[in-house]
Amino acid sequence: MSYKTGEDLLEEARARITEITPAEVAGLRDRGERIVYLDVREPNEWNLGRIPGAVFLPRGQIESKIEELTPRESRVIIYCARGNRSALAADTMQQMGYENVASMSGGFQQWIMEGREVEE
Repeated sequence: MSYKTGEDLLEEARARITEITPAEVAGLRDRGERIVYLDVREPNEWNLGRIPGAVFLPRGQIESKIEELTPRESRVIIYCARGNRSALAADTMQQMGYENVASMSGGFQQWIMEGREVEE
């Protein structure tokens, strides 16, 4: 039997989702677009800073708690540290019926590197 690697799963997820750059996310924020910014990092990462106004839900809780936090018709941009967990989370949410979901490529690390606003 042939098994998939974590990288295989990530590549497959990325082929099914939309990715958006931190610059594009910043543009949406500047225009005041109505979007849920979903941070799927772990609590210790969240505590170091986040995109202002983000909602916190660790990746491991998406399947059991996202419906309590965000209606399916919401526009959602998901981010993590580097863009891997958020890609998997976006794929999962699409399977759950969320149609307007994107993963932020490069994650929070790229957001910081570009000098974007951070809430602590």
